[in-house]
Amino acid sequence: MSAAILLWAITIAQVALGIAMILALTRMIRGPRAQDRVLGLDTLYVNAMLLLLVFGIRTGNTLYFEASLIIAILGFVATVALAKFLMRGEIIE
Repeated sequence: MSAAILLWAITIAQVALGIAMILALTRMIRGPRAQDRVLGLDTLYVNAMLLLLVFGIRTGNTLYFEASLIIAILGFVATVALAKFLMRGEIIE
């Protein structure tokens, strides 16, 4: 019984994260300002990281957990670089 509930919960979480990724992608494409696009990109990488974590829970493979850590690190660096570019107009001083 509890395995079936866990499977349904993971499936619902994957569908919800997929919908959230589609909405973040539309905000990234249609954002009226550059700040909205950066926020959409930030939300997109967080949702991708969470989707990999949920998929790792579903399969029981630790490779997905490591891939989600790499996505988190690269996403954070990209967000900082884009924010610095929007503030100053240059990334490397």
